[in-house]
Amino acid sequence: MKATWEKIDKNLVSIDVEIEEGQVAGALDKAFKKIVNKVNVPGFRKGKVPRAMFEKRFGVESLYQDAIDILLPEAYAGALQETGVEPVDRPDIEIEQFAKGQSFKFKAKVTVKPEVKLGDYKGLEVPSSEVSVSDEEVAAELERLQQRHAELVVIDEGAVEQGDITVIDFDGYLDGEPFEGGKAERHTLEIGSGQFIPGFEDQIVGMATGDFKDVEVSFPENYHAEELAGKPVVFKVKLHEIKRKSLPELDDEFAKDVSEFDTLEEFKADLAEKLKVRKDQDVQQEREVAVVEKAAETAEIDIPEAMISAEVDYMVRDFENRLRQQGMSLELYFQFSGQDEAALRAQMTEDAGKRVRNNLVLEQISKDENILATDEEVDAEIEKMAEMYKRSAEELRDVFIRNGNIENLKADLIIRKTIKFLLDNSKVATEVA
Repeated sequence: MKATWEKIDKNLVSIDVEIEEGQVAGALDKAFKKIVNKVNVPGFRKGKVPRAMFEKRFGVESLYQDAIDILLPEAYAGALQETGVEPVDRPDIEIEQFAKGQSFKFKAKVTVKPEVKLGDYKGLEVPSSEVSVSDEEVAAELERLQQRHAELVVIDEGAVEQGDITVIDFDGYLDGEPFEGGKAERHTLEIGSGQFIPGFEDQIVGMATGDFKDVEVSFPENYHAEELAGKPVVFKVKLHEIKRKSLPELDDEFAKDVSEFDTLEEFKADLAEKLKVRKDQDVQQEREVAVVEKAAETAEIDIPEAMISAEVDYMVRDFENRLRQQGMSLELYFQFSGQDEAALRAQMTEDAGKRVRNNLVLEQISKDENILATDEEVDAEIEKMAEMYKRSAEELRDVFIRNGNIENLKADLIIRKTIKFLLDNSKVATEVA
């Protein structure tokens, strides 16, 4: 195989590839074996048609597309390895020559990572806060623990209040006609969560178990379903059940139940220490974000849209996974938020651009400063992960190797070491937090 490349635009590269005739012949053989089992020729059992008879009847050209499909993926991957080109998007392939008895020639136009011209990245001034923990913060943490350990008590008598968990049926109508996506049975809704469109949850307040009510609301003007945007609708609601949180008393017994301490005062002291550790970690993360953004601000990069689009794809998938963990689908989120996927992607685009820019800058700094991840550091990281996930290091290492993710782990370590390098070479501006 021969592969050469040339830059044809700022982030666009053209790769010319030629595959030897012998490989073309081999691909045609494979294509014939694949196709011959699917054709019927009078006088021959399926799969037993001679090659010459097949080509005479159907033409050798009938094998070309399958042969190209066999050759192209491996040839393109080999061309990338030979030329060292790093694409960030799918290639635009142009077949220039393919025929029996000839070499296979194709051209691949690919978008590549942009050139990064770094600005100043040493001696950057990064704020750092002195951390303290107030009594109010400890009290707020205790309240969160109370909420987490609260019992849900079914309320047989009485009416819905803010914060209650309700189980409802609802059926939505627009101009007296039911609309798509407006119906659900035994849906769990926490009043005050903002899960439904504005005004819906407030009107559930005051209902009692078994009650029926017409809830009148209007969809937001920017709602993703055009036929509902800004329109007044009626939801016929039935309330099946009310559950209310019963909070435990904040006393020594509570401390014993939720911790290893015997008294509430001991538990509060431990909470204060843990809150300080958490705030220290938050300050460190803020400093890391700040130093990276400052380094990125002074860099010159022309980022391809393909890289930003790919990052938005990743962010949407991550958002969908987090919704699933909360028991909600992306489609349901769109219904209740009034957004559609295009609006969500537009909302994420600016942040995606920053992420891509920051990563490109960190990669370039790591190259310029020769920051690497050693085998010992990779081993130490796997050991740490093994302890976290309660699995053996050997098992985790096998998983990384089997899935081809060792290089990704190394890349992550290099990025973290590069951020540390930036902080180690920064100036500290102290604040009190």
